[in-house]
Amino acid sequence: MLEHALAINHALLPWKLLRLESSAWRPAVQKLRKLDYRLLTLLARSVDSSQILESCWAQAGKFLVIDVQLSAGECEVQDIADLYPVAARLQRTVHELSGLRFVRTDEQFVDQGPWLNHGWSDQVYPLADLNTPIEFMPVMPLFTRVEGAGVHEVPVGPVHAGTIEPGHFRFSVVGEKVLRLQQRLGYCHRGMEALWVGQTPAQALRLAGRACGDSTVAGSWAFAMAIEQATGLEVSSRAGWLRAIMLERERIAAHLSDLGALAQDAGWVMPQNDLSGWREEWLREHHAWCGHRLMMDQVVLGGCACDLSLELQQRWLEQGQSLMQRLEAMFGRFEDHGGLQDRLLGTGILSPERARQLGVCGLVGRASGQSMDVRCDLAYEPYSQLKPARQVLQEGDVAARVRIRFAESFSSLFLLGQMLEQLPEGPVRTEPATVAAEGRGYGWVEAWRGEVVAVVHLQQGRISRARLHDPSWQNWPALEYAVLDNILADFPLINKSFSLAYAGHDL
Repeated sequence: MLEHALAINHALLPWKLLRLESSAWRPAVQKLRKLDYRLLTLLARSVDSSQILESCWAQAGKFLVIDVQLSAGECEVQDIADLYPVAARLQRTVHELSGLRFVRTDEQFVDQGPWLNHGWSDQVYPLADLNTPIEFMPVMPLFTRVEGAGVHEVPVGPVHAGTIEPGHFRFSVVGEKVLRLQQRLGYCHRGMEALWVGQTPAQALRLAGRACGDSTVAGSWAFAMAIEQATGLEVSSRAGWLRAIMLERERIAAHLSDLGALAQDAGWVMPQNDLSGWREEWLREHHAWCGHRLMMDQVVLGGCACDLSLELQQRWLEQGQSLMQRLEAMFGRFEDHGGLQDRLLGTGILSPERARQLGVCGLVGRASGQSMDVRCDLAYEPYSQLKPARQVLQEGDVAARVRIRFAESFSSLFLLGQMLEQLPEGPVRTEPATVAAEGRGYGWVEAWRGEVVAVVHLQQGRISRARLHDPSWQNWPALEYAVLDNILADFPLINKSFSLAYAGHDL
């Protein structure tokens, strides 16, 4: 029976901690599966001469942390990928970085090929010994061959025609129909979890804001939330509202970009020109306000770096109203274009059942019947007062993911109007005389792709372990299912409708 050993209360993210021995790990996960908990992230950290496997879970807005304490010299825990498929890549990453091994019930090591390891020795684990130099010997990716009459392979990447991050896709096709897709990521692995160790909280937050440029506000907010929780640093109401304003503006900028790219991939260029121009206007406002188009480094410990003037509040309010009108007209153009709808409807279907099994989150999940939205379920300020509408569809195809983007853009524009009109007075940053130098904290923010989770451990006022988890971890495996039985020419549309990060989750 699950028993919570410790309950931690925080204004933004209340969480509970469960401490287990390694033998109780899998039975506990089986119970979590029955209780419909979702696995958010997984990591290992060293304490003295042993390791702790740490995991974060969520259910209906509840946040649970499990620490599995391994004894000295113990380096194996049971595999849970059959219960939570998203755990497969997370476990492989934990093994390659920390050396912890995951075994099946038959005690066989779960070896599914390298994930982050690009050729260093099997005996080298970067996070287990930060001082060990690593010598790389590049290796060819391993792929499973699909055999049969007429089957051939189409490799794509890792270098792509556009200015995007590298990723390798191996298609097995018959004619134009895709039988299987295998992904090979990891080309953008930057070792951020090792870079964080030993940094001050301010230094670490600056790095977190660079994990994924198009989600810099969300990543920074989640990471700042974790540090503020660990140190006991309070944030003013005005700062919380300003963070939410930046988050919603970031969401709208991303949706404008993706909607334009989806139209272009379907061969409809004019909307792409319009949407790109609107996004440019949007980003120039950011630069005029804080000196950065993506609002990088505007979330700081204890609040925000810049305040909003009354003049800027009014200008952003008018800009949002204008964009709402233009975007509503654009939505009508999308819906009425027969050629576009022919490409989108029924393409790249991810069923609600498959999405639930894989733990898919964010806009991709909501297009496939998964209702989770941190802004609604956790509902910290200002979302607890504004109560944003939950956008959910069941169809799970590219058309549904396009409609979710429009719906969330409309919702965000409405929220922005409310926040700009009701922005509370007060300081934008809190700087107390002293803060705790030891502790742990968690952040949980709904970015435009989905939920971003931050884990931070502090010792002697510096980072001892940290992780910033991007929703792409959950959603990349789902893309392999969504392309099945579609024609190869529709992959760009399906891929863009997911719009996942390559480097954002440090693969």
